[in-house]
Amino acid sequence: METMDVLLYDTTLRDGTQGYEISFSAEDKLRIAKRLDDAGFHYIEGGWPGSNPRDMRFFKMAKEVTFNTARLTAFGSTRKPGLSPDNCPNIGGLLEADTPVVTVFGKSWDLHATEILGVSLDENLSLISDSVRYLKSKGKEVIYDAEHFFDGYKNNPEYALKTIQTALEAGADNIALCDTNGGTLTWEMSEIVKDVATLIPPELLGIHAHNDCGLAVANSLLVVMLGVRMVQGTINGYGERCGNADLISIIGNLDLKMGKKCLPESSIRSLTGLSRYVNDIANIPPMKSKPFIGSNAFAHKGGVHVSAILKNTRAYEHMDPELVGNRRRVIVSDLSGKRNIEHKAKELGIDLGSDSGLSKKIVRDIKKMEDEGYQFDAADGSLSLLIRKAIGTFKEPFSLESFRVIDEKTGNRASQSQSTIKISVGDEYEITAAEGKGPVNALDNALRKALIKFYPRISEMHLVDFKVRILEGSDGTAAKVRVLLESCDEQEEWTTIGVSENIIEASWHALIDSIQYKLSKDDKIDTVQEVKNK
Repeated sequence: METMDVLLYDTTLRDGTQGYEISFSAEDKLRIAKRLDDAGFHYIEGGWPGSNPRDMRFFKMAKEVTFNTARLTAFGSTRKPGLSPDNCPNIGGLLEADTPVVTVFGKSWDLHATEILGVSLDENLSLISDSVRYLKSKGKEVIYDAEHFFDGYKNNPEYALKTIQTALEAGADNIALCDTNGGTLTWEMSEIVKDVATLIPPELLGIHAHNDCGLAVANSLLVVMLGVRMVQGTINGYGERCGNADLISIIGNLDLKMGKKCLPESSIRSLTGLSRYVNDIANIPPMKSKPFIGSNAFAHKGGVHVSAILKNTRAYEHMDPELVGNRRRVIVSDLSGKRNIEHKAKELGIDLGSDSGLSKKIVRDIKKMEDEGYQFDAADGSLSLLIRKAIGTFKEPFSLESFRVIDEKTGNRASQSQSTIKISVGDEYEITAAEGKGPVNALDNALRKALIKFYPRISEMHLVDFKVRILEGSDGTAAKVRVLLESCDEQEEWTTIGVSENIIEASWHALIDSIQYKLSKDDKIDTVQEVKNK
C-alpha cells in the first residue's frame, strides 16, 4: 500500500451528526463508512458506543464488514471520577464496540477540569493516565483527543502541556490537539503547535479544528506544514455550530496544492462524487459555491472571463476541475458576451455554426429578458429552449387555448384547488380538469393529464423543487415574482423559469418550459445546418 504523507481521520459519523438537521441511521452510517473505506481514508470514527443504542448497533453491524484501508474507531471519554477503568461504563462501551482503534478525550483546559468536570487538576491527570494505560493494556491503538487544548494552553500553558505529556507517557499512539471552540486564530495556532513540537514529535500529533472563526481548513493545513501528520475533520464540514474542518477542501489542498499525498489519485478524482453521496444520505442540499466540488466552483459568468478561459483555462481557474471530478460551467446572464453563448450552446449540445450575428441576437434577447426579471444562470432548461427557438430548431409541441384555476377555502378545512385547461396539439383539442394541493399543483396535474395521450414520455419526468422569489418588494402583492422549477427524469435534471406579476402565470411559463424541454431533449435537432438541410 502506498505510504501517505498525511493520515485522514474522518468523524462525520460522530462529530458530523452534531450538526443542525443532520441525523444518520445505523444503516446510513455503515453505507458512508464503506464509501470512505473505498476511498482510502485511514481512520473512520463510527460514533460514541456508550452514548446511544444507535451507535452501538452500528458497531455491531460493522463487525460483519471487512474494511480494506480504514481502521474503524470508537470514541468516548476518559473514565468517570471515582470509578476505575474496569468498572467505568465509558471505558466498557469503548471495549464493547470491538474496534482496533479507540479515541478517548480528556480535559486539557484547567477551567473544564475544575469547573465543568469538578475534579482537581491532579485528579484530571489521573483520569487521562488511567484510561489510556488501561485501553493500551487491551491491545488497542489509542488516540488521545486533547479537548479544548488551545483554549487551555492560552489560559494555562504549563498545565495544558502536562495533560498531553501524561497521555503520551501512558502509551497514547497519537495526540490530537483540539480547537474545540474554534476560536484560535491561525498565527496563534502556529506558535502553540511549535511549542508543543518541542516536547512531542509532530509526527505523533493530530489536529481537530472547528470552524467558528472560518479558519478550520486553514488551521489544519498550517499544522501539516509544521509536521503534524494526522488531520481530523468531516465530509462537507458537517458539525456543531459552524461545523468542523471540511475534509473535502483539506484533501483538495493537501494533494493538489501542497503536494502532500493523503488519498490515492483515483479517490481525489472522485471527491465531488463523495461529497454529493454524503449530502444525499444526510438529505442536505449541496452548497453550490463549495471550493473544489461545488457546481459553481468552476462556473464563469462574465463575458471577459469566458473569452479568456476559451483561450487558456488558467486565466480564471486555479486548477483543472476534472482533477476532483468536477466540471467547468459557463453561465449565461446579462453579463454575457457572444462567447458565453457559443460555449454554453456547445455545452447544451447545440451547434450555432459560424453565424456570429445569431450569437449576438441571442445575447440581446437574454439581456432584455433578464432586465424583465429572468435569470438564466439558474435555468438551463429555459435557456436551451430560448437558443433553439432563436436558431429555428424548436417546434412548439402544443399550444395553450385557455386555463382556469379555482382555489376554494371553507371554514377550517384545507383549501382545495381545481384547474381546467384547454390545449391544442396540431388539429386536435383536449380539455381536462384536475385537482391539486394548491393552484400550481392543480395546474401541473391538469396540463399533464391533457398531454399524456399525445406525449406519453412526460410520465417519465417529475418535479424536484419549486422556488418563488419576489423581485421587487416596493409594489407589495402586485410585485413581479420569479418561479424556478427543477424537474428530472432518469437521465438528468433541468431547471426552468417563469416571470410575471401573477404567480400562477409565472408558474405556468416555468411548467410549459419544463415539459417542452423534456420533449425537445428526447427528439431534438441540434445544429443550424440540419435545419437548413431539412
